[in-house]
Amino acid sequence: MTRKAVSLLLILLTLVCLSGCWSRREMSELAIVMGAGVDRTPDNRIRLTLQLARPAAFAGGAETGGVGAAERQNITWVVSETGDTIFEAERNLALKISRRIYWAHNIILVFGAEAAQSGVGNYADFFMRDPMPRENTWVLVTRGEAKELLESHSELEKTSAQSIGFVERNKAGLAVMFKDFAMALASRGTNPALPEVELQKLGEPQGSGMEDKKQHEEVVITGTGVFKDEYLVGWLDTSETRGLLWLRGEINKGIITVPSPGQPDKLISINVARARTRVEPEYDGENISFDIIMDFEGELLEQQSRENLTTPDKAEEIEAAAAEEVIRRCTATLAKAQGEYGVDIFNFGEAFHRKYKQDWKELKYQWNDAFAKAQVNISVEAHLRRTGLLSKPASVRK
Repeated sequence: MTRKAVSLLLILLTLVCLSGCWSRREMSELAIVMGAGVDRTPDNRIRLTLQLARPAAFAGGAETGGVGAAERQNITWVVSETGDTIFEAERNLALKISRRIYWAHNIILVFGAEAAQSGVGNYADFFMRDPMPRENTWVLVTRGEAKELLESHSELEKTSAQSIGFVERNKAGLAVMFKDFAMALASRGTNPALPEVELQKLGEPQGSGMEDKKQHEEVVITGTGVFKDEYLVGWLDTSETRGLLWLRGEINKGIITVPSPGQPDKLISINVARARTRVEPEYDGENISFDIIMDFEGELLEQQSRENLTTPDKAEEIEAAAAEEVIRRCTATLAKAQGEYGVDIFNFGEAFHRKYKQDWKELKYQWNDAFAKAQVNISVEAHLRRTGLLSKPASVRK
């Protein structure tokens, strides 16, 4: 074979390798899902609600601030349809939408209370089985209907789905991705817990001619939905949710407010900079107990009192008070989980499984009952490392 023929063959092979546009997706052909919601209808059917992006509105750079309500709401299109399964509801939606439903950019998945109480396993199956939905979608639950949340808009972000997604990404509270939710559903050593979201009135209408406008409702995180297996059984408030995060070792940010040592009518606030939680299970063949050992470092960020808190004695008093506050929150959360709901949402079962593999084979089938009877001992060690930019109260004159 001549050199010319070899060169021609190599060029042809290169051209074949470069022809890779067969799987491309044009924006003009897609209905891009930003948020999804699952509700149960009165006739016991599944209602799937999708918040779809309008690409033209996004490309035009329309922002939420300084635009009219009509323009702001047109950034997304919210549509719903029912079916006996999630897939059937999605197919019914596809019959009404001129573009292909595209899940790869979905940010949030919200379960309405009635849907969650009926069991989320059947709904989750679609999102686990279908290759298009993302495993890093944020999963949430609401006491009302998911449809109402997706129909709302955000004052700061282009869509309500983006707004709640950014809040979850900051991990100021409980944050659960779909992959972790699916693992909790499949595990016998824990139960799912999801952030609770609801619409709350925030801010006041500003500007001329806005006096008669309704107060804006924003989607906010207000607590935690507690599940037993796949069924929603109850709720935790904000303080109890902080206790949950401490017990699970998921505290990334947080504020602890305690009385000032010498002026208990005044308060000081400590920012949690670093925290660690260890779970040590013990089992004697009959009784189960857990030793929860926590330690954290904090920095003083606000002081209402006028006393000097930089002395070693004052620092120790603050550390003891902060530790007691953490124990109080954790104890309240444990009491509710063990006494009222009888569920392990702390991953304690996973810790027990790692240490007592043989005993777990028998206990795993009634782990929630065993956990409800378990003794839990909590110890917390706090360390006050910094006092911010001030070494003395701002109100003290030299």
